Parts: sequence; structure tokens; C-alpha cells
Amino acid sequence: MANRALTLFTINMSHYSEKIRWLLDYEEIPYQEIALTPALHTLPMWLKGRRAQTTVPLLQSGKTCIQDSPRIVNWLAGHHSPLDSMPSEKHQEILAIQQRFDAIGKPIARYLYLPGFAHDALIRTIWTQFAKPWERRFITLAYPLIKPAFRIKLRIYPRAVTQAEQLIDAEIRWLEQRLQQLEQGEQEKGQKEKQGRQSKKCRYLVGDAFSFADIAAASILAPLACPREHPIYGEAEFRAKMAGPAQQWADSPALQWVRDIYAEHRGKVWAKLPAKAA
Repeated sequence: MANRALTLFTINMSHYSEKIRWLLDYEEIPYQEIALTPALHTLPMWLKGRRAQTTVPLLQSGKTCIQDSPRIVNWLAGHHSPLDSMPSEKHQEILAIQQRFDAIGKPIARYLYLPGFAHDALIRTIWTQFAKPWERRFITLAYPLIKPAFRIKLRIYPRAVTQAEQLIDAEIRWLEQRLQQLEQGEQEKGQKEKQGRQSKKCRYLVGDAFSFADIAAASILAPLACPREHPIYGEAEFRAKMAGPAQQWADSPALQWVRDIYAEHRGKVWAKLPAKAA
């Protein structure tokens, strides 16, 4: 089963999709990525997932479809083990870090879309990046209806965004404390230069090596950190119009860590562009 071709269904702006894409890339597990157009993705994901959910990412292996990123991670760990990024002795700790950052995935989207929806042209451009001509026309015509529906579904209104900001800030502070503890631990053990990590400015959240814990944290925070390696988050227009409010954290050790992790371990996202949905 491990040799069966995998298809990953994604939405280009989804940081949950980026998490699974990065994991597959890092583990060198062959897959084909199919990029879906927001709004038009709902029916195929509802039908394939069979969970009354419309979320991405969704991984397909033959007739088996696994929807939702934590379930995909568990499936990959069971069917493509051993995973270098998930050593067995650190498995539970790694999954716990994934869980805490997954919890702020939707709040991050909510936080960014509030200012982002003031720039309709940018949103339409991002949403239709991999769209077919007819999909692009549909989004353009239906956008005045899709936008308020999306706003309601994601709860993009001031009070909810304020709550989202508080949740995000708490996790950024947690990450900063974790990184500080790691630095102190290295200094106490006299290992500040161990494996050259100090010169690369990278510390790893679990153990002494890069792991899925780093992928999970960095990918979820990437829309706030705007690493250059990501072709959407790293664009100047995205940084100015959607991630602008995140400037309050831009110089924080946590978001600088995200950018360092991307620079050292990610490489260019979409070195091979995904296919358009059939």
C-alpha cells in the first residue's frame, strides 16, 4: 500500500495544506497535488471525504480518502513508516505540538481575512491562482455572494477576530518561551555550537534534529511570518494587505524562527506546480 500513488487535494492559501505538502516533500513520498478553487472545492471534498466535511487537505490513495491534516499525518505514520521526521520515541510529543498549533489555524485565517477582505482584487487573484477559465469567471461573478457566506462561516467579525488575536498571541508567547528554554539548555550543557545550529539560527522544538513538530508549528504560523519561500505568504502585496496587522509580532523570536526554519529546511514551495482540478 505504501507504493500506491497518492493524490493531495489542497487550496493554495491553506496553511493546513502546506503542512501536509511539506511533510510529503520532506519525507520524499511521491504524490500529485491537485489545487482546488475555494468555494468550488466544497462539493468534491464533501463527496470524497464522506465525513460531512468540506475541508482540505484531503489525501487519496486508491479508493481510500483521508480528510483533515491530523488524520492524514496519522495515516502516513501508519502506512509510510518509519518517517524520519517522526521518531518513535518522540511521537507523542511531536503530535502534541501539532495539536496546539492546529488549534490556532482557523483563528489565523480569521485574523488575516478581516483586513484582507478590504482588498477584493487580491483575494480573487489568490483564490483563482490555479482556476480554470470557467472557474475564474464563476468566482468573479459570484464573489459578492461568496464573500459574505465565507465571512459568516469563518466568523470574520471584530469580536471573534479579537479573540483570535488573543489565542494567536498566547501560542506565539509559548513558542518564544520554548525557544528560550532550548537556548538556555544548550548554554547549560555547553552545546551552543552543536551541529552548527547556532550559526544557522535554527533550534528544533523536539530533540536535537528537525522533526514534524517544526513543520507543524512553522507551516501554521507561516501566513503571519511571511517566509520568502512561500509564493503567496512571501509576496509583498500579501504582507502589506493581509498580514499587515501581524506586524505586531513580525520581529518576535517566534516568527523569526519560522522564517529561519523555512530558509533552512523548506526550499521553494511548489518547485513543481500543482495540477488544476479536473
